[in-house]
This record gives sequence, structure tokens and C-alpha cells, in this order.
Amino acid sequence: MTHTRARPPAPPRAFTLIEIIVVIIILGVLATLIVPRIMGRIGQSKTSVALANAQSLAKQVRIAMADIGGTLPPGATIDLLWEKPSDVEAANWKGPYVDNPAQLDDPWGRRFILIVPGSKNVDFDVVSYGSDGQPGGQDESQDVTAP
Repeated sequence: MTHTRARPPAPPRAFTLIEIIVVIIILGVLATLIVPRIMGRIGQSKTSVALANAQSLAKQVRIAMADIGGTLPPGATIDLLWEKPSDVEAANWKGPYVDNPAQLDDPWGRRFILIVPGSKNVDFDVVSYGSDGQPGGQDESQDVTAP
């Protein structure tokens, strides 16, 4: 009877330090190429949402205008869609014209601005000044005006 020794099992193979470094470098290169593109798309989508929301609010302002006599009261703000202005008769105000006051905010968390008379339109403009909250700008900071 011959005895053969059983071989001990091979130790599990692990990643070497060089392999780990190469993977980290590849992930870093991919992140530097992809992240700026994704961030640009987020800004574009917020601008698109701001335009759609401004257009919706402009429609509601037109309805409110019709209810309160065809013109906006002096010093009117976008809040007239949620709260009755003090100089409008209660019988004429059929609001609120939005479901909640958060709908009066743009995607950057600032209140839309109602400009009376409008610079783009004759009677009024609903405006968001973009991500920076300042007039003018480009890309995500550009102004959004409706209708």
C-alpha cells in the first residue's frame, strides 16, 4: 500500500496592488468624461421643467385675470394664484388657481416672478431667473419666460 500525500489546496488568488491601481485609474478617467455630461443634462432638464411650469402658471394667471375683471391688480405677484389679493373683491376671486403654494416655485426653489406689464408679452410675463437667480445668464442660469 503506497501512501500518496494529498496536495494542500491552492491559496485563493487575490488582486495585486497594481491591478487595483489600474482599475481605480480607469474608473477615474471614466468619471471625468461622464460626470460633466450628466451634470449638463440635469441643468437642461431643470430649464425645461421651469419653462413648462411657467407656461402652466401663465395659463392660470390668464384664468385669474378673467375672473377678477380682465386686468391684474397693481403690484400683483405670482402669489395671486394661491392667495386672494387684498384689492380684489372676494366674489371675483375663484382661487386658489394652483393645488399648493409649492407650484409657484421654480426648479431651483425660488418663486416665479410675475412682471406686469410684460417685456416679452403685452400684459404679463411669468419669469424664472434660472439657477443663479439673477437676470440674464446662459445654460442653467438663463432666464425662462412664459407665455
